[in-house]
Amino acid sequence: MRRGYAALGLLALIWGASFLFIKLAVRDMSPATLVLSRAAAGALTLALILAARRQTPFPAGTRARLLPFLVMALFGSLLPWFGIGFGELSISSALASILNATTPLWTAVFAYWVTPAERPSGLNYVGVAIGFLGTGILIAPDLIGQPLRATTIGTLAVAGAAASYAVAALVQRRRLRGVSPLQVGFWQLALATPLALAAALPTIGATHLQSALIAAIMVLGVGGSGIAYLLYYFMMNTLGGTRATTVTFLLPVTAVFWGASLLHEAITIPILAGMAVILLGVFLTSRPRKPRAPALSEDRGVA
Repeated sequence: MRRGYAALGLLALIWGASFLFIKLAVRDMSPATLVLSRAAAGALTLALILAARRQTPFPAGTRARLLPFLVMALFGSLLPWFGIGFGELSISSALASILNATTPLWTAVFAYWVTPAERPSGLNYVGVAIGFLGTGILIAPDLIGQPLRATTIGTLAVAGAAASYAVAALVQRRRLRGVSPLQVGFWQLALATPLALAAALPTIGATHLQSALIAAIMVLGVGGSGIAYLLYYFMMNTLGGTRATTVTFLLPVTAVFWGASLLHEAITIPILAGMAVILLGVFLTSRPRKPRAPALSEDRGVA
């Protein structure tokens, strides 16, 4: 159990730091090229892990799952990574991480239609409303007077990335339940790589390779997409699904810490207020639905 919580803390630090390295990477490469580099490095890392475990990347049923894997590549990697990379051209890594924490809120909204049997409770939707209120607190300063300024567009891009992650989560829930996360991760990144290549071709030549950029790509690909999958898989086995997903609550905190300490990003009152409100909303949204009370037996009747 202690190892499970140690893995949770390490994963929060890795994924929280990802926003910082995205911020560093987009200074010298386009968001599309960053997506390509991250997907390729992550796919290679997971392929090596599969080989080390002597597991085949083509288990039974792979062909039937190619369409869900492709959807995961689009909504779980290509679109959100591009949205976050594009957003961090104009907003801080700390703000991007906080907006990314709205993913459970989007998931609850979409689940109403996609998974009717698992619809959130009334309290969960109160959490959704509170969470989006926190998002409004973050966006409001940029909307006043200049609604089309770069920071507003960047904020909306990262919010859209969070919504994309929610779509991927529901697809995995509906179509890939029970499939090894290692297999899902490998195919998600393997299919995302050629798609990212097509999008990145016009901008690859503008990349300025240097040691800091290479380090950022390695951290994002190997760490954020490779080792992170192993940690998450280990947490699922030791802590269970519910406890493992609490890493979402820690990402804004660790990302704000990394951004402030290494990039000297300003932590403003609206950012702190928005983070607190969003985390409250995410907490309420994640509360388990209470089981329904058993129906009255026929011999008791109804008053």
